[in-house]
Amino acid sequence: MKRMLLCTFLIAQLGLTGGYAAAVVATTDPEKTTKDAAAAPDKEIKFNDVVVTDAIREFKSLSRVDRKARVAEAKMMIKEYKAAKKANAEPSTNTVLLAILAILLPPLAVYLKEGVINGKFWLSLVLTLLFWIPGVIYALIVVLS
Repeated sequence: MKRMLLCTFLIAQLGLTGGYAAAVVATTDPEKTTKDAAAAPDKEIKFNDVVVTDAIREFKSLSRVDRKARVAEAKMMIKEYKAAKKANAEPSTNTVLLAILAILLPPLAVYLKEGVINGKFWLSLVLTLLFWIPGVIYALIVVLS
């Protein structure tokens, strides 16, 4: 949902039309397909929200310098969004469920907490395969930290 809102905002901010905007909308809207987006690259994308279409019209009417400023602003917002996501400003999983999963399947809980397969995952997997209890303890330490 957040990704869809971010893409809609960026489309409105940048005033993207044509094939690229259709591809962005196609990836965020499950009802539309990439094939449909590629079939009509020259057509303007019609949004249901009047505010978004007004923002696109406003962006198109700006001068080149103002457009570049808006693009730079949108890029800064993307960087801020990625930094907040990386800092886990908003937890995506419930800690209690991860703790329960750490008892049942320790490597999976570590993977879901970290989001990538890294050294912590492999250590948890080795500890779980060798002795289950050290794997559980390590997974709980990772999940609750």
